[in-house]
Amino acid sequence: MGENDDGCSTQLIDGDGEFNVKGLDNFVKKTKLSDCGLSYAVVAIMGPQSSGKSTLLNHLFKTNFREMDAFAGRSQTTKGIWIARCLGIEPFTLAMDLEGTDGRERGEDDTTFEKQSALFALAVADIVLINMWCHDIGREQASNKPLLKTVFQVMMRLFSPRKTTLLFVIRDKTRTPLEKLEPLLREDIQKIWDLVRKPEAHKTTPLSEFFNVKVVALSSYEEKEEKFKEEVAELRQRFFNSISPGGLAGDRRGVVPASGFSFSSQQIWKVIKENRDLDLPAHKVMVATVRCEEIANEKLRDLATDESWLELQEAVEGGLVPGFGKKLSSILKRYFSEYDAEAIYFEEGVRKEKRLQLKLKALDFVYSAYATMLGHLRSNALESFKIRLEQSLNQGEGFAKAVRDSQQSCLLVFDKGCEDAAVEQATWDASKIKEKLCRDIDSHTSSAQDAKLSELIANYEKRLSQALSEPVESLFEAGGKDTWPSIRKLLKRETETAVTDFLDVVTGFELNHARIDTMVQNLRDYSQSLVEKKAREEAAKILIRMKDRFSTVFSHDKDSMPRVWTGKEDIRAITKDARAEALSLLSVMAAIRLDERSDDIESTLFSSLMDGTVSVASSHNRSVGTSTDPLASSSWEEVPPKNILLTPVQCKSLWRQFKSETEYTVTQAISAQEAHKRNNNWLPPAWAIVLMIVLGFNEFMMLLKNPLYLLGFFVAFLLSKALWVQLDIPGEFQHGALAGVLSITSKFLPTVMNLLRKLAEEAQGKTTQEAPEYSASQSYRQQSPSHSISSTVSESVASNVSASAGDDAEYSSPAQLRRRNTSDVQESEISQM
Repeated sequence: MGENDDGCSTQLIDGDGEFNVKGLDNFVKKTKLSDCGLSYAVVAIMGPQSSGKSTLLNHLFKTNFREMDAFAGRSQTTKGIWIARCLGIEPFTLAMDLEGTDGRERGEDDTTFEKQSALFALAVADIVLINMWCHDIGREQASNKPLLKTVFQVMMRLFSPRKTTLLFVIRDKTRTPLEKLEPLLREDIQKIWDLVRKPEAHKTTPLSEFFNVKVVALSSYEEKEEKFKEEVAELRQRFFNSISPGGLAGDRRGVVPASGFSFSSQQIWKVIKENRDLDLPAHKVMVATVRCEEIANEKLRDLATDESWLELQEAVEGGLVPGFGKKLSSILKRYFSEYDAEAIYFEEGVRKEKRLQLKLKALDFVYSAYATMLGHLRSNALESFKIRLEQSLNQGEGFAKAVRDSQQSCLLVFDKGCEDAAVEQATWDASKIKEKLCRDIDSHTSSAQDAKLSELIANYEKRLSQALSEPVESLFEAGGKDTWPSIRKLLKRETETAVTDFLDVVTGFELNHARIDTMVQNLRDYSQSLVEKKAREEAAKILIRMKDRFSTVFSHDKDSMPRVWTGKEDIRAITKDARAEALSLLSVMAAIRLDERSDDIESTLFSSLMDGTVSVASSHNRSVGTSTDPLASSSWEEVPPKNILLTPVQCKSLWRQFKSETEYTVTQAISAQEAHKRNNNWLPPAWAIVLMIVLGFNEFMMLLKNPLYLLGFFVAFLLSKALWVQLDIPGEFQHGALAGVLSITSKFLPTVMNLLRKLAEEAQGKTTQEAPEYSASQSYRQQSPSHSISSTVSESVASNVSASAGDDAEYSSPAQLRRRNTSDVQESEISQM
């Protein structure tokens, strides 16, 4: 294999039938054949060996095929098939020089390569030059007849002929004019065509269906070289615009585009070598399929590495890209146009099919960027909706209207963004992304609505709590007959006000009536539960409230001034009134009365606890095991269980505890009253004074007559008083008469001796420093009034308690009260010391 740069001649198929793929590819690149599309022609020459084929091509097309050296003898110079570019010919023309037929080098019987090369030339070339000797025309054994038979026989293996132009070049013409030679030649050709065996489909097919027959005669190159060159120059002109209508190959069919020439030639030779029939239309489709796929794949590879695409892809990963659709469309359009330009000459159906595949693959390749772009648009639109909605709500716009306006605005922006991102070559639908955006908007709207409604409800609940808690607590503290009516009135007023305001605000949400009714009912229930909760809290503190109420009424007069127990007050009546007030408070807190139902709680409590009708069960009832106590129950009549705060049993227990804990207050008041009476009533009764005057007149006169007696009585009084104080006689007898007598007896003598010693020391002007004597004297000065009061109070309490025993069966006995009060007074005196 050899190659000459001047004529670009390249051996296409060597003598052994091996196709020079690399050489052909280099030839195509060097001559830029691929850029020609369909504007190229292939001229092949066939003829006997050493008939001057290469010489003719070199002079006709200015190629540099190797020529035979006549002086070296007639021998084979062209082996296999060679190609070269025809210089100076438009359009681009390829010359193909075939190995000569009937060569002695291959032998008589070896016609395989001859037939293969002939079939290859007919399948590839548009114009086939048949180089023949002038003297062979009309001869039965002429060397051109086997060649023509070969041409016509192999032509039958082409299912769809290409309408090849056969240009018979008569070499070394004689004086016989061409007008005489051409009919003879055509007659020879027709005879050969008629004798060739044809398939059934072409039994009657004329020669003109397969070939355009042209004839030209040339002078002898060796004898008339100048004339030969002139005639060749004229013939050369016929190859200009050979593929145009009216040209030598103007009616050719099934042309393979130049970019597929290399692949097509390889495949044709492969089929011929395998001795298979050559179906040119199918071959054309196959070449188009392969080449269009190659072009499409090349465009996909170029797209994947395109700098503009990579920059656009990187930009869209970072965020929104203005004009994304136009930029991507421009990139795709460029590559689709390049495909169209390179594949335009291939079979239309294949070209369109492969273009569609290229388009789908390219769109699939760039779809991720488009999806990312739509993702940015969706995210931005959703964020815009959130911001706009919040701004509208802050400006006081209704929730539903704010949602509609915000959604309409953000969807409009999203649609414009989708239009901007739309790719011209694609029919991508952004509806699914838009649906997802709408779902996201609905989800945010729902959550925002719930949050706003929760906030709104929380505000109104807080408002109700502030409006009800303290007033209700104050009404419970007041605790009277008007407590529950006042609470009901307050509850109704504040609830209706809150509900009215709530309905005005919630209208902007445009909710359905059922949901609004539910929220309103929840608001009403909340206000009621708030009052009930406060009632239960107050019920838990009822004992403290009762004691406070009792203390307030018992210790203060009608003018709210503190009482001073002077002895004129009716403690029994005051106690009863104070307890009635406390019991009234208990009846108020016994049950929740928000439904305006009437009940007998107050009357039952007063009849049972204040009147004392159930304090002691009769012996008959005890004997039969029954009870008539209305408080021996866990429920109130006509009061639903859910509204009960304090059961009857609890009320009874609380009342007992209340009385027990307030008993001391009553006792203290009685003691204070008796003490006040004794302090103010130190004189004996008038009848006693008169009796003393009448009966003691003589003794009084005796004292006046003898003052020493008076002095003696005075000293005896002082001594008795001192002994009374020192011996603490009331305290000693507090634990019983016998114990008091024994204790006083044991302490009497020491106490007398101590007093005498003290008197003696005072008489001598000395001041004792002994702590026990000072303590005794001090104790005498400080405690003497208290002991006097204590003694008086003990007697008074005993008398008063016994007097009121009939009013209240639960009072303690006089002895118990006396012991308790005396002990309390002593403890009080000790704490003051």
